[in-house]
Amino acid sequence: MGKINLKIPEVEAREKRLGSITGFNGSADELVRCSQAGKLRDSSRSFSQCMGCSSGQAFCQLSMIKDAAMVNHAPVGCAGDFFGFNFVYRVGQMQRDLPSTNGRYFNTNIEEKDTVFGAGEKLKATVREAYKRAKPNAIFVTTSCATGIIGEDVETETEELSKELGIPVVACFCEGFRSKIWTSGFDSAYHAIVRKIVKPPRKKTNKVNIINFWGSHIFDDILNRIGYEAQYVVPFSTVADLEYISEAAATIQVCSTLGTYMGAALEQVYGVPEIKSPPAYGIAGTDQWLRDLGKVLNKEKEIEEIINEEHERVIPKLNEYRELLKGKTAYLTAGAAHGHAIIALLRELGLEVQGAAIFHHDPIYDNGDKASDALAQDVKNYGDIKNYNVCNKQSYELVNILNRVRPDIMIARHGGMTLWGAKLGIPTLLIGDEQFGFGYQGVLNYAGRIAETIDNKEFVTNLAKHSSMPYTKWWLEQDPFTFLGGGAHVKNY
Repeated sequence: MGKINLKIPEVEAREKRLGSITGFNGSADELVRCSQAGKLRDSSRSFSQCMGCSSGQAFCQLSMIKDAAMVNHAPVGCAGDFFGFNFVYRVGQMQRDLPSTNGRYFNTNIEEKDTVFGAGEKLKATVREAYKRAKPNAIFVTTSCATGIIGEDVETETEELSKELGIPVVACFCEGFRSKIWTSGFDSAYHAIVRKIVKPPRKKTNKVNIINFWGSHIFDDILNRIGYEAQYVVPFSTVADLEYISEAAATIQVCSTLGTYMGAALEQVYGVPEIKSPPAYGIAGTDQWLRDLGKVLNKEKEIEEIINEEHERVIPKLNEYRELLKGKTAYLTAGAAHGHAIIALLRELGLEVQGAAIFHHDPIYDNGDKASDALAQDVKNYGDIKNYNVCNKQSYELVNILNRVRPDIMIARHGGMTLWGAKLGIPTLLIGDEQFGFGYQGVLNYAGRIAETIDNKEFVTNLAKHSSMPYTKWWLEQDPFTFLGGGAHVKNY
C-alpha cells in the first residue's frame, strides 16, 4: 500500500499494491491475524477452473457514464459482454426515469495481422468513429490482453486523440492477465477518472460522493436529514458531474472492494475525507459507520438521534426474525467486502454460518487504515467463522463443500454461483443489489427474504431429484482443497 500516484498511466495490481490473495483455507480469525501481522501469502491452485477479468470490471463502471463513449481496444470476442452491460444500463435508466438510450460501446476488432503490424491506426479510426456517431463528452479506451502483449502505446495515442477531438480521450489499462484479482479493474477505471477527468475543487459543497455499482438511491433521506446531498458515482453520472467530485464534503463506499482506490485517491489528492469504517451492514456495523459519518460531517448529535430512533424501530422486528430463524445454518459465496457484509447480516439474524467462499482478500485497503477491515469487524462483533475459503469462483471447490455441509440456505451475490446450491436441493438466495442489505432496514430486508427462501424449498427439492452434477463421485469424495497448495491446506470439514 502506497501513496496514490496520478502521474503514471497504469495503477499497480492489487497483488503488488495491497498484497491481496485469491487462495486460502482456514478460519476467518486466522486470516485476520495473518493479514494484520503482515504474514499473509497467497496459495496457488494446481488446477483452476475459471477466473474473472479485470477488463470487465473496468468496463462495468465506465460504461455507465451517461455522456461518455467506450472503445474496447481488443479482439471482437472481448466485446461479448457488451449486451450484458447495455441491459444493466437500460434497466437503470428505467429505474431512474431517464430517457431510454443504448450504451455507446465500440470495439476495435484486433485481428492476427494487427498483432504483427500494430493496431494504432485501427484504434484512432475507431475513436474518431465513436466521436462522430455518439458525440460524447469523453471517450474511455480500455486495453486488453492483446494490446498488452504487443506493447501498444495506448497512452500516446489517446493523448493525441484528445488534442485532435477536443475532449478527454482516456486510456484505462486493464489487461486481463495484469492481475489474478478481477477487482483490480475497478482500480484501473477509477485511476483513469481521477487522473484525466477530475479537476481541482473550486469550492467545497454539501455533496457526499457515494461510490456504488448501480444500486438504488438509499442515501438520500439520511443525508438530506443532516443537511447534505447524495452524489452517486460512477454509474449514471455525467462527465461534468465527475469533474468536480473533488468538491464533495466526504466519500462513502457501498463496498470497499469496489471503492478503495477512488476513496483514497480523492482524500489524498483533493482532501475529500473518506468514511473509513466498513460499510453499514448489521446493527453493530451500522452504528459504527453512522458515528464515523457524523464525526466527519460534524453531525454527531443528529446521528445519535437517528441511531436511537432506528434501534427502537428495528430491534423488536429483528428479535421476531431471530426467533423464527433460530437453529438454521447458512453458507455464503460473494466478493470480499460484500461477503463480509453478508456474514454480519447472517450473524445478526442468529444463523449459524457454516462457512464462506469469498472471491479474494485484501489485507488492507488503499487508505491504509485498519479500521476499514470488515472481516476483522465481523470476527470482533460476532466471533470466528470456521471453514473460511478464499476462492476466485472455483465452482468445483464450492460444490464439494456444499455437498458436505448441506446448509439450510446458501446465500450468493453473483448469479453464476447460485445453481450449485439449487442442484443439490439447498434453498439458494441471490441478492444482486448491493444496497439491499445496507443499514438497519437492510437487516430486515435480508431477514424477510431468507425466511421466505427457507420456507419455499419445493422447487430446489424437485430440481435436485431431476438434475445431475458435472462433477464425478470421485471428486465429491476428495478433500475440497486437494488442488490448493502453498501450505494453506487445513482440514476443517
